[in-house]
Amino acid sequence: MAQISEKTIDIESILRGKLGAKSKWVPGFLVGWLKRIAHQDEVNAFLWESRDKTGTEWLEECVRYLKMTLVVKGRENLPDPNDGRVYTFVSNHPLGGEDGVALGAIIGRHYDSRFRYLVNDLLMNLPGLAPLCIPINKTGRQSRNFPAMVKAGFESQNHMLMYPAGICSRKRNGVIRDIPWSKTFIQKSVEYHRDVVPIHFSGENSKFFYRLANFSDRFLPFNLAMLFLVDEMYKNVGKTFEVKIGKPIPWQTFDKSKTPMEWAKFVQDQVYNL
Repeated sequence: MAQISEKTIDIESILRGKLGAKSKWVPGFLVGWLKRIAHQDEVNAFLWESRDKTGTEWLEECVRYLKMTLVVKGRENLPDPNDGRVYTFVSNHPLGGEDGVALGAIIGRHYDSRFRYLVNDLLMNLPGLAPLCIPINKTGRQSRNFPAMVKAGFESQNHMLMYPAGICSRKRNGVIRDIPWSKTFIQKSVEYHRDVVPIHFSGENSKFFYRLANFSDRFLPFNLAMLFLVDEMYKNVGKTFEVKIGKPIPWQTFDKSKTPMEWAKFVQDQVYNL
């Protein structure tokens, strides 16, 4: 797990970890720009101030830090924490930062921190978050371990919080919506007899972000827009977000009448109808 220091987020060391010896060829001005876009100094100041907190407490501290107002509807649809069962919580991913923090805080408080995220391995650099994470890095050496990590999460006695789009929402033809959801959550929820709880989170990123994301998706071999997610998070400070929690969908629903991909689309549509 990442150790707390006054420089927990270190862009230079992240580049070394990702690029190895090639990182020395990254020009200094580009490293400086990345530090500004990632708000390295501000994030490190917050991580230092919140260094005594981990897990759900740390997520709640993030909600306070970002001055988020959460209007939760359908809280009664959250299953009883003492019913002896584990669930798969799935949500749209409009923002890429605040939505993950806010839903983790809500679910973590309700279930006494008994949940796990499947997250990009870069987020393991956040010590307060790391205990709640099963890291995934689909592009690097961890990719071959992805099925094993998913299996470990679903075999555990932790609820799973997933964003089946894998990336934050895009704006296409004037509509902000996730890309088609992957089928993993359907397959694993059926395999491990977990009912699925659909959640819709409101909010949007900047017009610049959506233009960049669409350009990146079309013309670049990597997700350039992801670099700007922290910057977008700071643009959303002080905003109000609506969280709508739907009724659990029994795992038996996902039968052979549709393919897993079709069932994933069915649940995604349910989320957007909340």
